Amino acid sequence: MLTLLFALTTAAVVGAPAASADPSAGAWKALRDCESSNNYKIGGTKYYGAYQFDMSTWISVGGNPAITPNQASPAEQDYRALYLYRKRGWQPWPQCRVSKGLVEDRDAGSGRLPTYAESAYIGGGGTTPVPGPKPTVPGTATMDEIELPFLSFPSGSCSPLLFVWQWQMNTFGYGLPLSGCNDAASRVAAKDLQRTNGITQTSTIGGLTLIAAFFGTPPR
Repeated sequence: MLTLLFALTTAAVVGAPAASADPSAGAWKALRDCESSNNYKIGGTKYYGAYQFDMSTWISVGGNPAITPNQASPAEQDYRALYLYRKRGWQPWPQCRVSKGLVEDRDAGSGRLPTYAESAYIGGGGTTPVPGPKPTVPGTATMDEIELPFLSFPSGSCSPLLFVWQWQMNTFGYGLPLSGCNDAASRVAAKDLQRTNGITQTSTIGGLTLIAAFFGTPPR
């Protein structure tokens, strides 16, 4: 039986300065005002939170796939936004980039992984999560900054998270309908993924199966 251990502690970060190459707090505030009226809790059917992440983008910068971005703390959203900026500059926010006159600097697209201390200046504030022990799936590299509780989606159940999982499985060539539901085709794909990664094969898509799609061995 596979076991994942997750530990989460918190620490307040006060007065941390911006990294020398990052946008100003004013630029981030302008972006939030444009994207969401500076509302960290705003949600929708596709875009969520102060920076209007969709789920695939959120996960691409290490966001917790078990929650939508607007369910994360303001400090967590700030951190993931800075990480996205360092990967892609202002490109993910094209309309607000133009309307607010946002200018990129030398860290835009650098790919440099930020720390929570570096993102604390951005403006969301609040308690900043500190990554605990790094969980692993056997046969894969260590996973960093994943906070995924055990989830259980039995046959026929639906969730936005299953939509993201199906999208990822389609990168392996499955062609699953993006229904967001644990349908017959998804169960077949899930069992392939479970078998490849040493997970007990079941019709339920649980936490380990969700993790394996992004961090495990591609199904064979």
